[in-house]
Amino acid sequence: MRILLAVDDSESSERAVRYVGALLRDAGSVEITLFRVLKPMPRELLEHGGSENPNVEGELSTQLRTEQEEWLRAEGAVEYPILVKALETLGKTGFPIDRVTLKFGHEDNVVANLLQEARSGRYDTIVVSRPGTSGGIKRLLGGGIAEHLLREATGLAIWVVG
Repeated sequence: MRILLAVDDSESSERAVRYVGALLRDAGSVEITLFRVLKPMPRELLEHGGSENPNVEGELSTQLRTEQEEWLRAEGAVEYPILVKALETLGKTGFPIDRVTLKFGHEDNVVANLLQEARSGRYDTIVVSRPGTSGGIKRLLGGGIAEHLLREATGLAIWVVG
């Protein structure tokens, strides 16, 4: 069983990590990916101005990819401690951390990002925390994301934990 567990820096998210870890720590076939959705990539990194000259176009595309990768590395470095904290929390429940993967997403649409990762990674279940009052969880679930997941995640189990 493969589980995609969306995390942020909220207490709600930490409770969800503890719940999943305690519930599944003795289930030997479970693998968990702790998944953090980064803030959206800045607009200027989504596309370049383009050129009619094929050589210039190629250079612009290469430069854009490099800038996107640099942005992802920088944002990942800033957000990585959230994943590490979630991993430590999961480990404290007794869940074997050798069956845990840490991963980032970076799409503007959080639901689409979760669903894309779940489908491409062949996950069985997506776990999200119930909305709370902190800024991080509002960003994760504030706009009815849990409801959207429940509607759009055909073929996947959705756990909303709080």
